[in-house]
Amino acid sequence: MILNSLSKFFWRRISFLFTFSALCMLIVSVTYFAGERITSAGTDAGKDTAATPKDEITVIIDAGHGGRDGGASTEDGVLEKHLNLAVAKKVQALLSCADVNVVMTRESDIMLADEDSSHKKRDDLNARLHMADAYENCIFVSIHMNKFPVAKYSGLQVYYSKNHAGSALLADTIQEKTAAFLQTGNSRITKAADDSIYILHNIKVPAVLVECGFLSNPEEAALLQTESYQNKLAAVICASVLEYLESAE
Repeated sequence: MILNSLSKFFWRRISFLFTFSALCMLIVSVTYFAGERITSAGTDAGKDTAATPKDEITVIIDAGHGGRDGGASTEDGVLEKHLNLAVAKKVQALLSCADVNVVMTRESDIMLADEDSSHKKRDDLNARLHMADAYENCIFVSIHMNKFPVAKYSGLQVYYSKNHAGSALLADTIQEKTAAFLQTGNSRITKAADDSIYILHNIKVPAVLVECGFLSNPEEAALLQTESYQNKLAAVICASVLEYLESAE
């Protein structure tokens, strides 16, 4: 049985899911499709491109913002950049346990731009784009939090790049699994990114941006700060990515 091959580390990472039975079933079914890839408990972040076979897909997890760019914030000052990184690291851990090649655009509170640059924001975004350019076969998943002047809005929303057909498929998978297993009242549909989302507008590989929820909604903002909910978000994103990788093989 495939579950017997899972490492103790992997079980520690996903044990929280067993209180959420529907999502647990989702993870089990998707990891089954991943087959013999589920053999490692290590982390592949930062793996050299030369060590990656050309036919093996690398997943780039992008924790949005960082450093002096805090992103959006909650009413009481919790910054988006920290929540993005927390969720991104959980996605990284789950995918790495499924023996997927994972690269993080950042693993700490930094901005990917030279301190002396007069165009730090643009340089930061271009640095993330260049990471995708470095891999012949990759997908790009950017983690963000939403904000709106009206507090009543809530729910995860996925945007996708129009530059690759695979982007819409990955976005739809994340959005649909969110509605099915995490936010049953979420009726949002995926949206094609315009030039206001710089990375998705310019990237050439399959790419999505996941707005995990609204920091302007007090109830959702509180939920997004909890580790248990971050774990569930990561599980949905991980399961969706694994399903996409299976379909791409």
